[in-house]
Amino acid sequence: MRASAFVYPWDVIGDPAAAGRIAELGVQQVTLAAAYHSTRALTPRHPRHRVVTAAYAAALYPPDGKRWQGRELRPYPAGGWAGADDAWAAAAAELRAAGLDVHTWVVLAHNSRLGAEHPDTSVVNAYGDRYPWAPCIARPAVREYLLDLAAEAAVRPGAGGTELESLGWYGLAHLHAHDKIGGVPLGDAAQYLMSLCFCPSCRDGYAGLGADPEELAAAVRGAMEPVWADGSDAAGLPGIERLLGAERAALTLAWRTETAASLQEQAVAAVRAAAAPGFQVLMHADPAVHRCGANAGVRADRILGHVDGLVLPCPGGPAGAAGREAVLAPVAAHAGPGTVVAANFAVVSGMGGSPGTLAADAAHAAGLGATQLRLYHAGLASDADLAAVRAALLAG
Repeated sequence: MRASAFVYPWDVIGDPAAAGRIAELGVQQVTLAAAYHSTRALTPRHPRHRVVTAAYAAALYPPDGKRWQGRELRPYPAGGWAGADDAWAAAAAELRAAGLDVHTWVVLAHNSRLGAEHPDTSVVNAYGDRYPWAPCIARPAVREYLLDLAAEAAVRPGAGGTELESLGWYGLAHLHAHDKIGGVPLGDAAQYLMSLCFCPSCRDGYAGLGADPEELAAAVRGAMEPVWADGSDAAGLPGIERLLGAERAALTLAWRTETAASLQEQAVAAVRAAAAPGFQVLMHADPAVHRCGANAGVRADRILGHVDGLVLPCPGGPAGAAGREAVLAPVAAHAGPGTVVAANFAVVSGMGGSPGTLAADAAHAAGLGATQLRLYHAGLASDADLAAVRAALLAG
């Protein structure tokens, strides 16, 4: 199967051996970050640094001044951590010289600096707490910003395609600095309740579906009271219905699913309008429509009519078999000829990845309908992990 490794520009810039080392893994493609959230990233082989701290979500290329002139919401240019003024272009040139196809990696509805500087853009939970890392995709100004960012960041010169991440709802779950929200175990369903937005736009959306927003917020708070006392392991739609009630669960899901789906379709259309024919558009997604975060929930039967395929989070190892089936099988069932169904495996053992089982995991994924592999995140991996990945790819 065709394989691609996720890479940051700073993995490559300043390291003459980086591009060749990635090519030697046996991948055919690199998915190179063009717009990315704040992060602290290890660079275990770089000759000039070992840790890169990207202080805020930024464009890793120079944003178009004409496009963004006079607009309140606009992408932030990257700081010196990116490695060059046009970090994406500099890294892409080295990767292409090593014989690799280069696609863009674009993170959209995940931006803590945006939320800090423009609080009215953020998701607001049923208690009135704002999530600055989570722009509310129902807000008209946020949607306008995301659509233009998608088109600009995705279609960089020399890119053969793009992968759009966080194209949907973001919620409570977030790897925040010095995070301390794990004191009460919140299952999948409680996470959903704590991710429901009650900003003015979402309140209007609930009202348009026949709900009283104040009563709905109170119902969410009431449903969470026993969770705060005892925790919860409720999961999936049955778990959400058990906590919130079937009617309210259906209403919130209807609002959020349609809001996300329309944004996803509009963003893909914006990218296609900016790109040359043949430009590949993939989306990081989860077929469970209530899911929030980097792999946003989608209706696979609907979104596959717009994108060229989906990149799906796949746990590794024997214990991850059920998780692979849960994300791959529903998408493969709706995938037509030529549709990309990419299985995304973590290959960093220090972050819970299973590089040693990659060959077996990939074979299992292929049996479930996967057509491509993604390696997350090769730039952070140890030499031993990279050797295991190389062996798996060359053997397959």
